[in-house]
Amino acid sequence: MHAVALTALKGGVGKTSTAVNLAALSAAAGHRTLVWDIDPQAGATACLGVKPKLRGGAQRLLGSDRDLGRSIRPSGTPRLDVLPGDVTLREADVIVGGSRKPKRSLRRVLTAVAKDYDVVLIDCPPGVGPVTEVLVRSVDLLLVPVVPAPLDLRALDRFRDVLGDLGAPPELLAPFLSLVDRRKPLHRRLVDEVRTRERFMGAVVPVSSAVERMPLEQVPTVVDAPRSLAAIALRELWAEVAERLDLPPAPS
Repeated sequence: MHAVALTALKGGVGKTSTAVNLAALSAAAGHRTLVWDIDPQAGATACLGVKPKLRGGAQRLLGSDRDLGRSIRPSGTPRLDVLPGDVTLREADVIVGGSRKPKRSLRRVLTAVAKDYDVVLIDCPPGVGPVTEVLVRSVDLLLVPVVPAPLDLRALDRFRDVLGDLGAPPELLAPFLSLVDRRKPLHRRLVDEVRTRERFMGAVVPVSSAVERMPLEQVPTVVDAPRSLAAIALRELWAEVAERLDLPPAPS
């Protein structure tokens, strides 16, 4: 099983929409896929048409050994299931941070689903807290959407330093440009500068009304609007992720 976490230094940068769409593309490629929504806003859960209700709440999920089968829900997309989020996950950092063995609380969940899924996409809460710190040591790739703005790029450099302090290998971090508006001269200039940096993924995900509609349609953009510019960019991003994870491509 391969685990990919999506995190961001702040909200509203396309983290959740990317998680949902990459999961849909993974499922379309024939991989048994799980979205684990650990963000208390439960946006990924809602976008996939699943009720934002975590059976037993965050304490039961992260604080005890349990069978997750009754918590996981199917989505409307074949081969794509959801471990839903809800408001109790606002306590996740406290639960994990207060544990005598914080790594175990999250790895237990990944171990429990490993036999049933090929790919797990984890939608993390924004910021860097105990949950993110533990997941850094538990996933194969850490995707970070970055808006092309000076402060966002500067924050990414600081985030890179934090990951280094946690002992994460440099290749774990996979930032990509998100919510790009090419009508803005600053965005155009920074996109050109950033794409020369090898540390960024090549795909550039534009701002898109098709993506903004996703919470209402409750269907991934790559399914609902496959010809949109955002869907094309997300497919490019998934191809890069699949290559890094050494996953087989989708059947033609």
